[in-house]
Amino acid sequence: MSLGKFEINQIGIICQDDEEFFIKLGRRYRGGLQSLEGFSHIQLLWWAHLADTSEDRKKLLFGKIFKQGPDQMGVFSTRAPARPNPIMSSIIKIKSIDYKEGIIYTSFIDAEENSPVLDIKPYYPMERVKECQVPIWCQKWPAWYEETIGFDWKDVINFRQDKPV
Repeated sequence: MSLGKFEINQIGIICQDDEEFFIKLGRRYRGGLQSLEGFSHIQLLWWAHLADTSEDRKKLLFGKIFKQGPDQMGVFSTRAPARPNPIMSSIIKIKSIDYKEGIIYTSFIDAEENSPVLDIKPYYPMERVKECQVPIWCQKWPAWYEETIGFDWKDVINFRQDKPV
C-alpha cells in the first residue's frame, strides 16, 4: 500500500455577498456544469483552508465536541475541519446557475469565504440510507437536510472545541 502524495486541482471558490452564497468555477471548469439543471441539490467537496496547517493535520483526537457526546473523539468520527486532509463535504441546495459565468447560487454553504472548491457532484436520493444508525447521543439531531435550517446547534455542539487531546 502506497501512502504517497498526489495532486488535487482547485476547480473554483466559495463566495458570499450580502444576500447569498455562491460557488464560482474557474473558466476551464465551467463546461462541467452542463446538464446540472433539474437537480435541486449538489454534493460539494471543498478544502478547509483555514485548518490547513501542519499542526491541524496532526490532530487525531479531540476533546468533548458534542455536549451529549463522548469525552474524546477520533478525527474520523467527526466532521472537524482539522484533519489529515482538510477535505469537507456539504450538501447544497441550488437556487440558480449562471452557466456562462460558471456560478452556482445557493442560500447557504457551511464554509468560509474563499474556501477552495475541489469537486461538485449531483445529489441523488438513492444516496440516502434507509436504516442508518448513529450513536445515542446524536439520535435527536435532524433526520433531514431541510430540518437543519432551524435547528439550534448551540444546544448540541461545544463551539470552539478544537484542542487536541
